[in-house]
Amino acid sequence: MSTSLSQQTIAIVKSTGPALRQHGVAITTAMYRRLFEDAEVKAMFDAAAQESGEQPKRLAAAILGYAENIDKLEALGGAVARMVARHVDTGVKPDHYPKVAAALLPAIREVLGEDIATDDVLAAWAEAYQFLANLLIAEEAKAYAAAA
Repeated sequence: MSTSLSQQTIAIVKSTGPALRQHGVAITTAMYRRLFEDAEVKAMFDAAAQESGEQPKRLAAAILGYAENIDKLEALGGAVARMVARHVDTGVKPDHYPKVAAALLPAIREVLGEDIATDDVLAAWAEAYQFLANLLIAEEAKAYAAAA
Protein backbone atom coordinates (compact mmCIF):
# COMPACT_ATOMS: atom_id res chain seq x y z
CA MET A 1 0.00 0.00 0.00
CA SER A 2 1.38 3.39 -1.00
CA THR A 3 1.91 5.74 1.89
CA SER A 4 1.92 8.85 -0.26
CA LEU A 5 0.66 10.15 -3.55
CA SER A 6 2.91 11.20 -6.40
CA GLN A 7 3.36 14.92 -6.94
CA GLN A 8 1.95 14.49 -10.44
CA THR A 9 -1.22 12.91 -9.05
CA ILE A 10 -1.58 15.66 -6.47
CA ALA A 11 -1.20 18.35 -9.14
CA ILE A 12 -3.66 16.70 -11.53
CA VAL A 13 -6.29 16.04 -8.85
CA LYS A 14 -6.01 19.61 -7.54
CA SER A 15 -6.39 20.93 -11.10
CA THR A 16 -9.78 19.21 -11.36
CA GLY A 17 -11.21 21.31 -8.50
CA PRO A 18 -12.99 23.87 -10.71
CA ALA A 19 -14.62 21.13 -12.82
CA LEU A 20 -15.67 19.28 -9.66
CA ARG A 21 -17.08 22.46 -8.17
CA GLN A 22 -19.20 22.99 -11.30
CA HIS A 23 -20.13 19.38 -12.12
CA GLY A 24 -19.66 17.43 -8.89
CA VAL A 25 -23.31 16.62 -8.28
CA ALA A 26 -23.74 15.47 -11.89
CA ILE A 27 -20.71 13.20 -11.43
CA THR A 28 -21.95 11.70 -8.17
CA THR A 29 -25.46 11.28 -9.55
CA ALA A 30 -24.03 9.39 -12.53
CA MET A 31 -21.81 7.39 -10.19
CA TYR A 32 -24.71 6.33 -7.98
CA ARG A 33 -26.73 5.34 -11.06
CA ARG A 34 -23.91 2.97 -12.01
CA LEU A 35 -23.25 1.80 -8.45
CA PHE A 36 -26.88 1.02 -7.76
CA GLU A 37 -26.98 -1.54 -10.54
CA ASP A 38 -25.70 -3.73 -7.68
CA ALA A 39 -28.79 -4.30 -5.51
CA GLU A 40 -26.69 -5.31 -2.48
CA VAL A 41 -24.84 -2.01 -2.57
CA LYS A 42 -28.00 -0.01 -3.22
CA ALA A 43 -29.59 -1.52 -0.10
CA MET A 44 -26.80 -0.02 2.02
CA PHE A 45 -27.90 3.53 1.22
CA ASP A 46 -30.65 5.70 2.61
CA ALA A 47 -33.19 5.86 -0.22
CA ALA A 48 -34.64 9.17 1.02
CA ALA A 49 -31.19 10.81 0.92
CA GLN A 50 -30.79 9.58 -2.64
CA GLU A 51 -34.23 10.70 -3.80
CA SER A 52 -33.84 14.14 -2.21
CA GLY A 53 -30.45 14.57 -3.85
CA GLU A 54 -28.79 15.04 -0.47
CA GLN A 55 -26.44 12.05 -0.75
CA PRO A 56 -25.07 13.03 -4.19
CA LYS A 57 -24.53 16.58 -2.87
CA ARG A 58 -22.70 15.31 0.23
CA LEU A 59 -20.47 13.04 -1.80
CA ALA A 60 -19.76 15.78 -4.35
CA ALA A 61 -18.70 18.07 -1.51
CA ALA A 62 -16.49 15.34 -0.04
CA ILE A 63 -14.81 14.68 -3.39
CA LEU A 64 -14.23 18.40 -3.91
CA GLY A 65 -12.83 18.70 -0.40
CA TYR A 66 -10.47 15.82 -1.10
CA ALA A 67 -9.32 17.37 -4.39
CA GLU A 68 -8.74 20.77 -2.83
CA ASN A 69 -6.90 19.38 0.20
CA ILE A 70 -5.06 16.44 -1.34
CA ASP A 71 -1.75 18.13 -0.58
CA LYS A 72 -2.72 18.68 3.07
CA LEU A 73 -4.64 15.58 4.07
CA GLU A 74 -4.43 16.44 7.77
CA ALA A 75 -7.14 19.03 7.04
CA LEU A 76 -9.50 16.15 6.24
CA GLY A 77 -9.21 14.37 9.61
CA GLY A 78 -12.71 15.27 10.78
CA ALA A 79 -14.29 14.35 7.45
CA VAL A 80 -12.45 11.03 7.40
CA ALA A 81 -13.59 10.24 10.94
CA ARG A 82 -17.21 10.97 9.98
CA MET A 83 -16.93 8.79 6.86
CA VAL A 84 -15.42 5.94 8.86
CA ALA A 85 -18.20 6.12 11.44
CA ARG A 86 -20.87 6.18 8.73
CA HIS A 87 -19.24 3.33 6.83
CA VAL A 88 -19.02 1.17 9.96
CA ASP A 89 -22.68 1.96 10.77
CA THR A 90 -23.74 0.83 7.30
CA GLY A 91 -21.46 -2.20 7.04
CA VAL A 92 -19.02 -1.01 4.38
CA LYS A 93 -16.33 -3.62 3.78
CA PRO A 94 -13.07 -3.51 1.79
CA ASP A 95 -14.64 -5.29 -1.17
CA HIS A 96 -17.09 -2.39 -1.65
CA TYR A 97 -14.35 0.08 -2.56
CA PRO A 98 -13.52 -1.36 -6.00
CA LYS A 99 -17.22 -1.21 -6.85
CA VAL A 100 -17.28 2.51 -6.06
CA ALA A 101 -14.15 3.10 -8.14
CA ALA A 102 -15.71 1.18 -11.03
CA ALA A 103 -18.69 3.52 -10.86
CA LEU A 104 -16.90 6.80 -10.06
CA LEU A 105 -14.16 6.85 -12.67
CA PRO A 106 -16.45 6.28 -15.67
CA ALA A 107 -18.90 8.83 -14.22
CA ILE A 108 -16.12 11.43 -14.17
CA ARG A 109 -15.42 10.79 -17.85
CA GLU A 110 -19.13 10.65 -18.73
CA VAL A 111 -19.86 14.03 -17.18
CA LEU A 112 -16.65 15.92 -17.93
CA GLY A 113 -15.95 14.38 -21.32
CA GLU A 114 -12.68 13.08 -22.72
CA ASP A 115 -11.23 16.57 -23.24
CA ILE A 116 -11.20 17.24 -19.49
CA ALA A 117 -11.30 13.71 -18.09
CA THR A 118 -8.27 12.54 -20.04
CA ASP A 119 -6.58 9.22 -19.43
CA ASP A 120 -4.02 11.05 -17.26
CA VAL A 121 -6.79 12.65 -15.18
CA LEU A 122 -8.55 9.32 -14.69
CA ALA A 123 -5.27 7.61 -13.78
CA ALA A 124 -4.57 10.33 -11.20
CA TRP A 125 -8.05 9.99 -9.76
CA ALA A 126 -7.69 6.19 -9.69
CA GLU A 127 -4.47 6.56 -7.68
CA ALA A 128 -6.00 9.19 -5.39
CA TYR A 129 -9.15 7.13 -4.87
CA GLN A 130 -7.17 4.00 -4.00
CA PHE A 131 -5.02 5.97 -1.58
CA LEU A 132 -8.11 7.28 0.21
CA ALA A 133 -9.80 3.87 0.09
CA ASN A 134 -6.76 2.28 1.74
CA LEU A 135 -6.81 4.93 4.46
CA LEU A 136 -10.54 4.41 5.09
CA ILE A 137 -10.22 0.62 5.05
CA ALA A 138 -7.46 0.77 7.67
CA GLU A 139 -9.44 3.13 9.91
CA GLU A 140 -12.63 1.11 9.47
CA ALA A 141 -10.77 -2.08 10.44
CA LYS A 142 -9.75 -0.38 13.70
CA ALA A 143 -13.33 0.73 14.33
CA TYR A 144 -14.75 -2.72 13.57
CA ALA A 145 -12.18 -4.28 15.94
CA ALA A 146 -13.01 -1.80 18.69
CA ALA A 147 -16.72 -2.52 18.31
CA ALA A 148 -16.23 -6.31 18.47
